[in-house]
Amino acid sequence: MVNESQYTVSELTSQIRSLLEGTFADIWVTGEISNFHHHTSGHMYFTLKDSYAELRCAMFRQTNRLLRFHPEDGMRIRVFGSVSVYEQRGQVQFIVRKLKPAGVGDLFQAYEALKKRLSEEGLFADDHKQALPIYPKTVGVVTSGTGAALRDILHVLARRAPHVRVILRSSQVQGEGAAEDIAAGIADLEQYAACDVIIIGRGGGSLEDLWAFNEEITARAVFSCTLPIISAVGHETDISITDLIADLRAPTPSAAAEIVSPSRSEILKRAKEVMGNLQFILQKKLETYWLNVDGLDSRLILLQPMRKIERKLEQLSQLSHRLEQSMIVLLKRGKDRVLGFNKQLISLSPRQVLERGYAIAFKKETGDIIRSAVDIDVGDFFHLRTGQGSMEAEKKADLKD
Repeated sequence: MVNESQYTVSELTSQIRSLLEGTFADIWVTGEISNFHHHTSGHMYFTLKDSYAELRCAMFRQTNRLLRFHPEDGMRIRVFGSVSVYEQRGQVQFIVRKLKPAGVGDLFQAYEALKKRLSEEGLFADDHKQALPIYPKTVGVVTSGTGAALRDILHVLARRAPHVRVILRSSQVQGEGAAEDIAAGIADLEQYAACDVIIIGRGGGSLEDLWAFNEEITARAVFSCTLPIISAVGHETDISITDLIADLRAPTPSAAAEIVSPSRSEILKRAKEVMGNLQFILQKKLETYWLNVDGLDSRLILLQPMRKIERKLEQLSQLSHRLEQSMIVLLKRGKDRVLGFNKQLISLSPRQVLERGYAIAFKKETGDIIRSAVDIDVGDFFHLRTGQGSMEAEKKADLKD
């Protein structure tokens, strides 16, 4: 007689679980999301399907909080994890540890989905945009400490506004954890650094390379920051989520640096605009006073008694005196403002700084500015530019401060 195996339900489901979990562990599965539900506990539940089958999936809170996008029904994804069996119900499910869009097209779909959701929340509205300071003294930068974006920003600021102080909060700009690092960098500069404006960005790349600037955590960090933010991500044709939320979007990091560093010609233009406004105000006040004088002349003609004429003449004299005093005050204020702009222009001149005894050191071969003693080696020749001329020097040794 054949020996027939007998199991209880729990024994059988336990063995099925052991068999499946041992066979299908640490694997990738591709499919389309349906019945997506983000539970109040933080866990995510959904069905992964293709044309022929469906698989129940669960992604727990401690894992899904690291997601770089928001899953939605209809989205094609790749999940990494292991098969498991929920013994109480005898259900096969897939425990997800990683979740990614299935391809570039799906990454763009995730971008559009987040863009639509944040737009509906009003995060792109102009009402939330902050005005940038006209003449910032300190600029915060959140980018890679070794990337081309930082070099471009420093080069432009050194050329256009060497007086501007730069505070770098180095961060990842690509890969896992980059979005969290960028968000933390914005918060650090806002809390600890006395910045007037913040630049966030990086150089160009693919949509996947720039994805850290398209994640929700980065977007909300930009939106909630109390300091003005300029987003300069990639090239001119790249539009990131942070570009849409930031107070201003710059096509490149170099362009962002130019925005926060007005040139001497721009300062002069601003001074001329102020002078023009002052002249217009003075002209209008003079016209108003002369209209009052003309009105008094007309009334004097109608008033025959000499006593009234004398009274009006006295009023006319007082008005003339007030007009003269007002013109003197207004002209003095205008003159003081012009002198202030002139002093500012003089103080901004690099040559003026050199005349006070300072010097700028340049590498002999490249002409790059030497910002630290470690930028050149002992024995290297370099150029020194002073207010009275240039000279060649040699680094003999490193000295302690």
